[in-house]
Amino acid sequence: MFESLFNRNTKERVESTPAEGMGMPPSSQVDAESKTSIIAIANQKGGCGKTTTCINLSAALARMGLRILMIDLDAQSQASLGIGIDADAMEYSIYDVMVNNLELERAVVPTDIGNLDIVPASAMLTGAQLEIANLLGREWILRTSLHKMINTQTRKYDYVIMDCSPSLNLTTINGLASAQFILIPAQTHYFSLEGMKELFSTIKIVKERLNPPLQILGILPTLYDIRTRISRQILGQMRNHFGDKVFKTAIHTNIKLVEAQVHKKSIYEFAPNSNGARDYLALSEEVVSRTCPESNPVNQKEKADEIEDLMQGRILSKASYDR
Repeated sequence: MFESLFNRNTKERVESTPAEGMGMPPSSQVDAESKTSIIAIANQKGGCGKTTTCINLSAALARMGLRILMIDLDAQSQASLGIGIDADAMEYSIYDVMVNNLELERAVVPTDIGNLDIVPASAMLTGAQLEIANLLGREWILRTSLHKMINTQTRKYDYVIMDCSPSLNLTTINGLASAQFILIPAQTHYFSLEGMKELFSTIKIVKERLNPPLQILGILPTLYDIRTRISRQILGQMRNHFGDKVFKTAIHTNIKLVEAQVHKKSIYEFAPNSNGARDYLALSEEVVSRTCPESNPVNQKEKADEIEDLMQGRILSKASYDR
């Protein structure tokens, strides 16, 4: 199945240099001493758990004592609404950073979750596409502002996590051009794999022309129902094809994750003992191990065994599906 969807070279890391005339401006570089990891969560297919992952991964990392900044780059504002932030009631949003040259730190809003701040989005972001379309360096607006904040240490964060729009627009390109890593949520469904094919093409172009250091942090299987044969088959083929690029953690279908969104809370404020909460905690540990392995004391083999035992337990207990 996968060989018909993806060219074999998508498994290899693209090593390229910027196209002529597309080199990064010096002011947009992150200082080598900076410990901030910048992650874009992106997939050109909607409904793959992208925003759910942005909210709950950020909350899980914050619970570990890490300082987190979420940036909502989707005009639907679902990442903002998902943690109880009404962007329309805020003085500033990411729109002002993109269009009005506002310093990023002025748009930062604290949340009710300790160690977690957000730069919210509003519906005005839809119009930003046209307003910045003719600007010189329009692909690096966010990168310049974000890296300036990091380098001047105006605000200090361990992770910046961006929720990108499912459409390939200028705000999404700004997110990919700003990031060090891209995390790709992918449903364990066939049509989700078709969307990944387009995403890999986009990543290749971004690496060639805008952001050569961009790395794929990992592919995250989402909406995984271990009770169905097709989900198990798709996940198995994903692991066979992409190898260790696929996270060991899979986000299982869990009703509590859906209910948390309705209550505008992360899974840790709504149902901290649920299977969804455990999945995202396991993911957060993997993210830390992949971005800064020297600071992660978790024995990854033992953790992988624990996760596998939990998954097997779910096969035997249908009741865990609704916990």
